[in-house]
Amino acid sequence: MRPGGDDDSPPREADTKALRVVLALIFLALFVGVAFLYSGVYPIGADHPHTAPVRWVINVLRDRSVEAHAKHIEVPDLSDSTMVLEGAGRYAAMCSGCHLAPGYDSDELYRGLYPRPPRLAKAKHLDPKEAFWVIKHGLKLTGMPAWGPTHDDEELWSMVAFLKKMPELSPEQYREMVARAPRDEDRSRMPMPGGPPEAHENP
Repeated sequence: MRPGGDDDSPPREADTKALRVVLALIFLALFVGVAFLYSGVYPIGADHPHTAPVRWVINVLRDRSVEAHAKHIEVPDLSDSTMVLEGAGRYAAMCSGCHLAPGYDSDELYRGLYPRPPRLAKAKHLDPKEAFWVIKHGLKLTGMPAWGPTHDDEELWSMVAFLKKMPELSPEQYREMVARAPRDEDRSRMPMPGGPPEAHENP
């Protein structure tokens, strides 16, 4: 071995070259990414679905975020019939236009949204913690509003209680339950495409 450790020079030069290549590739990827973002070529219209990779990233981000934020929520008793009935009226007024209802299978708003809202009348395995969190906080980039700023937790839990019941209802049972639901501010000011017109006149 020569004094000064000259034998180590070639490997060090190779490592330096490799590092430069890696850094150059990272810079190139960043440049291409920024150029793509500012180019405006990605179709952002709601009538053009995301590409599969983008959809996968968004879905994983959404599902993991909701799961992580909802896991410590304490679920009250959702079997109370009064709570379920109150939730029926709120669902018809606040949710049915996007999420539809038993016997109510289409709507202009539903068809125009992307991603399409889940049809909650068919959601037989709904997680009450996650449903409450989504109703309270909403979801970015989906059209799902946060109802927490305008409704207290008791009102939101009534909607979760009804969501647990709704998959069991026939269209007739759904309309009858909405018609019997207590009248409140939501039912007075919002259209109810998922409920009978006469529900507005409920005393």
